[in-house]
Amino acid sequence: MAYGHSQALAGNTRDARVALDSLIQRQHTQLIPDIYLAAIYVGLGDKEHAFAALDKAFQNRSDRLVYLKVEPMADPIRSDPRFAQLLQKIGFR
Repeated sequence: MAYGHSQALAGNTRDARVALDSLIQRQHTQLIPDIYLAAIYVGLGDKEHAFAALDKAFQNRSDRLVYLKVEPMADPIRSDPRFAQLLQKIGFR
């Protein structure tokens, strides 16, 4: 996840997408939290897929969402109204 996110931020979209595809494939056999996918989508600037992955993480009750309020990787999407809505659903005010 961190590799894919950093590659996306560096503009290496091909490597970021390879990392993303790898995580998606591994979800079939391993527990890969959807928030990991969201982090790469955020790095790629793909807010729609990022929020879809975050919503799925919420539905799956991902424990990693407790860090979302302070997670620096979420900075690019903080101003989106969907971010505030998600924080409210999680229970943050």
